[in-house]
Amino acid sequence: MSELKVLVVGASIAGPMTAYWLAKTGAKVTVIERFPSLRTNGQSIDIRTSGVTIMRMIPGMEAAVRAKATPIEGINFVHEDGRIYGTLKATGNPDQQSLVSEYEIFRGDLAKVLFDLTKDNEKINYIFGEQVASMQQNETEDGPIRVEFANGTPTSEYDLVVACDGSTSRTRALALGCSVRTHIKPTDSWAAYFNIKQNLLEGSNMGHGYSAVGGRFLALGTDPSGVCRATLMCHQPRGLHDATSFHEASKKGNDALKQFVAQHYKGAGWKTDEILKGMLEADDFYASESVQVKLPSPYKGRFALVGDAGYAPGPTGTGTTLAMTGAYVLAGEVGKHKGDLAAGLKGYEERMKPIIADMQKIPPFIWAILAPQTAWGVWLRRNILTFILWTGILNFLQKYFGSAFASSDKYRLPDYEWVA
Repeated sequence: MSELKVLVVGASIAGPMTAYWLAKTGAKVTVIERFPSLRTNGQSIDIRTSGVTIMRMIPGMEAAVRAKATPIEGINFVHEDGRIYGTLKATGNPDQQSLVSEYEIFRGDLAKVLFDLTKDNEKINYIFGEQVASMQQNETEDGPIRVEFANGTPTSEYDLVVACDGSTSRTRALALGCSVRTHIKPTDSWAAYFNIKQNLLEGSNMGHGYSAVGGRFLALGTDPSGVCRATLMCHQPRGLHDATSFHEASKKGNDALKQFVAQHYKGAGWKTDEILKGMLEADDFYASESVQVKLPSPYKGRFALVGDAGYAPGPTGTGTTLAMTGAYVLAGEVGKHKGDLAAGLKGYEERMKPIIADMQKIPPFIWAILAPQTAWGVWLRRNILTFILWTGILNFLQKYFGSAFASSDKYRLPDYEWVA
């Protein structure tokens, strides 16, 4: 097999990363995206551990990420009346990050950075407004996959098809013969993101976070354009609430979803009324359910999955790093076993399984910390957080353990050799 012909589905973070590294093996890569253009909305995300290591291997990426990093200096945690009870800031050292990352960037900005780094690569071709209609592998799964497209791209055969189209991957459902939710494990939580034209932070470069009963969290952050970036995160445990309501509302479109979110956050306190007003007027509203994807293997035959499509980690905050790591390892193993794709994909599985297991671990009591359900829980969390932040204990811990959030690579990724 001289030159691999690869189809990557999805042009968000996992897709361009996968295309970049596969192109370095000499593969010819086509990236398709069902939306007509690059999606630029979404929440703030951060790059840590192996993600930092991989980012620094790509010429120009670290500088581009830092140029687009969010201007937030840290986060103030506030009472209902707006009084600050704790502050958490970045360390200022990218090799010793705190819980506030030096590489925090909005999802859409990172997607644009990766697209710009790959769009002119002669080995990579982007097609927007296209999606897979059907896929056919032979029974032995050792030959190319025949792919039919929905919107005019000619039917073609690919040596490898890689799904990078998110936790509710349509490509995964087609390839595995299941529904989009078959391998999804709900975490009973969801989040909404949007911009508010009114600057509710009055020019401050500190983000503000507020917790209300019912597992509701609200956060505001600044944006260079002068607007406020709002994030609403909620945890609805089964048995206490109707945890399926968000999923049902999402089927009806953004307007219904906005009404669901507005109703759920009504009366939460702090700046909720202004935030909800901004949400109803927002034209960049985006909301998603937080889920984990659990698969027995990240590949089947000549079909592979990278990022949330194959192993969404849910609320652990490791999704971006996991996607970057998966893209690197998949391409590295395929290149390492050049001429034997089956061995390359097996190597991908063996390398990634322990990393996936580690990054999908949800720490005990995380919801009690992040999303208390009762007034007592909110009070207890607030007082514990106040003690930790004002005593400087967290700063002490970050000084000695901050490298765990930065570029230290405990996964010991191989230093693959690339032909391109």
